[in-house]
Amino acid sequence: SGVVLGGVSRGEGAIVGAGAVVTRDVAGNTTVVGDPAGVIKRG
Repeated sequence: SGVVLGGVSRGEGAIVGAGAVVTRDVAGNTTVVGDPAGVIKRG
């Protein structure tokens, strides 16, 4: 499971990878992974 910190929002269709630590907003239809989370796929 990933961690989304307080005050961070995820757009519709956003995917957070296992173990990801999301520190910034994630746009819709975007995939993020890692610690700290980084974008690996957009749109």
